[in-house]
Order: sequence, then C-alpha cells, then structure tokens
Amino acid sequence: MKKNFLFIVLFLSQINFAQEGKNIFARKHEIKIGAVKMLAGPIFEGTYEYIQTKDFTFGSSVLVNFNTENRYFEDFSVTPFARFYFQESKEFGAKGFFVEGFAKYSTGHDIIYDDIEGPKYSATSIGLSLGKKWINNSGFVFEPLLGIGRVLGNSEVAPDVSVRWDLFIGYRF
Repeated sequence: MKKNFLFIVLFLSQINFAQEGKNIFARKHEIKIGAVKMLAGPIFEGTYEYIQTKDFTFGSSVLVNFNTENRYFEDFSVTPFARFYFQESKEFGAKGFFVEGFAKYSTGHDIIYDDIEGPKYSATSIGLSLGKKWINNSGFVFEPLLGIGRVLGNSEVAPDVSVRWDLFIGYRF
C-alpha cells in the first residue's frame, strides 16, 4: 500500500512539473478517487473527467468493490456522466456548483438479513446528481457529490434506486 501511495505521489508531481507553464484552467483532464469509499471499504471508485468548455464536462466513473462480503450492495459499476457548471465568475472554468446527469450499469448482491449475502443482480439506471468542485492553483481537486437515480427494468433482486455519492480527491492536468 505504501509503495502504491508513493507511486501516485511521484506520478502527480511529475505531471505538475510538466504542466507548470500552463494555466490551471486551460487544462482539460481530471482524475479523481472516491476517498470515503476507499477508506471505509476497500471500495475503489476512480473517475476521469474531460473539460469540454468552462460550463460543460463529461466523463466516466468505475467502481470496484474489493471485499464483496461487506455491506455495500454494489460489486462493480460503470457510470458515464455529463455535468453543467453554474459558477458566478465566468473567468474560471469547470469549477463550482454543478448538476450532473448520469447513467449507470452495476452488478452486486442483495443483503437479506444482517450480513447474509442474497442473490446477485445486474441493473442499469439513470439519475441526477448535485455537487460542488473546488480546485487550487496547483491543480488539486476536491469534490463532494450526491445523486440518486431510478433503476430501469423489472428485477426483483436489484434495488429500486441507484445512489451516487462520495468525497472525491483528484488532480487536473
């Protein structure tokens, strides 16, 4: 774990040196990791976001639950999204309050009673999220996100709603 953390820190510092002459808001790519799920679980949620304009971005998140015996219902999900930003100052791009539309494909298991794992499911859903993004001059990003979606289809095992949430920490390059 320490080696992976050291590798990530060295990688991000190299990106920072390469982008030093470039304005932070001229950068077009972001990578982020869901911090709460990573610490609570071992549940990895990684996100890539492309900044199309200062008001519109799109990207995708991938969630992998490394401990399928925990109480978290999703084992794997892929979530493409599009975001619209509503900032007061027009000189900065892709930061501040945003509304996100997402579609999600997920697989997981139903929790029947206490920690007894129920039958497996796979489902698709669509939904909306709200969040806010802060970014500093070095390119580091902090973003709380909360969203809910409706599961499509007619499965007795899949949950009725899809939830999207976390505190994301990342870097814009």
